[in-house]
Amino acid sequence: QVQVVESGGGLVQAGGSLRLSCAASGRTFSYYGMGWFRQAPGREREFVAAISWRGDSTHYADSVKGRFTISRDNAENTVYLQMNSLEPEDTAVYYCAARSGSYSYLQSYQYDYWGQGTQVTVSS
Repeated sequence: QVQVVESGGGLVQAGGSLRLSCAASGRTFSYYGMGWFRQAPGREREFVAAISWRGDSTHYADSVKGRFTISRDNAENTVYLQMNSLEPEDTAVYYCAARSGSYSYLQSYQYDYWGQGTQVTVSS
């Protein structure tokens, strides 16, 4: 069993930056693939970024490529999402997700554990 808790959301102006953190419990965190998803009002949850358990494989949605960076610190049981050049279209609740496995996973149904989400609002 893994529990994940997101933090770091907030209100930022367009062009600004935020860093989201996802703290995970469980001794086997280092063997879990981790992902970030987001859901804007009236829209379905969508993939943002994913990272393999070693951190050697990452994937990004086209909409955030070049602006967002996912990373992890297995010693701290934490995954990060550095978000730069934020746009109003990035406004959403951001969710962290975890699943056991070696790879980075891109589909929400592939994840077993989810956090409660953290709100990111980008003003124009």
